[in-house]
Amino acid sequence: MVKVITYGTYDFLHEGHIRLLKRAKELGDYLIVGITADGFDKARGKINVQQSLMERIEAVKKTGLANQIIIEEYDGQKIDDIKKYDVDIFTVGSDWIGKFDYLNEFCKVIYLDRTKGISSSEIRANKQIIRIGLVGETSILTKFKNECKYVNGVSISGIHTESKVELDDELNQLADSNLTLDELLNISDALYIASHPQKHYSQIKLALEKGKHILCESPIALNPNQFETLIQLAIEKKLVLMDGIKTAYSLAFNRLILLIKSGIIGDVISIDTTCTSLIDIGPNGEYLKPHTWNTICWWGPTAILPILDIFGTKFKSLQLSTKFLKDHTEFDLFTKGSFIYNNGVASFKVGQGVKSEGEMIISGTKGYIYVPAPWWKTDYFEVRYENPTNNRRYFYQLEGEGIRYEILSFIRQIDGFYSYSNISTEISRTIVSIINNIVVGNNNIIN
Repeated sequence: MVKVITYGTYDFLHEGHIRLLKRAKELGDYLIVGITADGFDKARGKINVQQSLMERIEAVKKTGLANQIIIEEYDGQKIDDIKKYDVDIFTVGSDWIGKFDYLNEFCKVIYLDRTKGISSSEIRANKQIIRIGLVGETSILTKFKNECKYVNGVSISGIHTESKVELDDELNQLADSNLTLDELLNISDALYIASHPQKHYSQIKLALEKGKHILCESPIALNPNQFETLIQLAIEKKLVLMDGIKTAYSLAFNRLILLIKSGIIGDVISIDTTCTSLIDIGPNGEYLKPHTWNTICWWGPTAILPILDIFGTKFKSLQLSTKFLKDHTEFDLFTKGSFIYNNGVASFKVGQGVKSEGEMIISGTKGYIYVPAPWWKTDYFEVRYENPTNNRRYFYQLEGEGIRYEILSFIRQIDGFYSYSNISTEISRTIVSIINNIVVGNNNIIN
């Protein structure tokens, strides 16, 4: 029996894929098809894959051409698979000529001509472009605009802003048109909102009423009643309302959460997160950037996210302690939160007038996970044990701080590929509730 193996992503399975699979099948008696996992695609920089792994597996299975389907998850797996399955022929499309010659040491390598004029990239590119309008005043807008260039099917329609100080030249030119929010909505299919949180509710409500999808930097609203109003409106209008915390979409963070849930450090007992940065404070104690968000809004959602992801939203108690900027009780320089759960404890520290090591430590009954600063941008973390010889380091490619994957998830939800976000509605609801406690003064004041 001659065994043949081939690999691919098979996003939007098309006639070109099928022809390649048929020709691969004709090379032998038994065809093994390797389909790349979502994480492996991301690690290789292929972020525009639109269909989930299970959807792509099902599409290949329906062709009836594969005798066996396997999942490709890591570099070097091709050699392992060739040895494991006693493969005689490795084959792939001719656009990879020379790339896999090293496999000739293990089996015969054959490159097959691809069908011209047909590709998944073209199919994705030919989809209707989703026009995203930008709203806000922070430098995050520049990052978001730059990351949109890596995602097929997206264009920036314009910007509504009250200040151009934090924007780059390209966005400043767009801002020169002085679009009102209504005008921006008229030329957009969706909005990315990074305005001051005090404006989120009114801006999101108007956009939803006009039938636009929303990706908003967390928090979505500043009080629970506003949040529920927006969620219900999005449901009624069948629109996407997505909470924007870029860390939730980074590959390393997702792998870390999966490892924890697999029991790699046993039962989690404690979580500690820290997120801080410094701002310019004037001689009279005033903050010099009028559009600066208060600390709990700027850093809070990120610092709280892993706690709620791991322990859940049903905590027994939460104690909040805050130090406000002098004579500015609406702006917290520093806030610490201490959670008590039935089976563990957690704490977070956030500050814009206090600097500390921005690390995360997750302690369990078998070991602990250490994520170095800045943990919210990490591409690396360590699992550590009592016996250091058992320690293991994990490295993952970080592209665009997770923003491009956040955009991709947003687009997938709009297109109907996904019905869920990496951040559940319950987590978003809990973040709003915690922030509201500080906004209304339900916290201990540090003098």
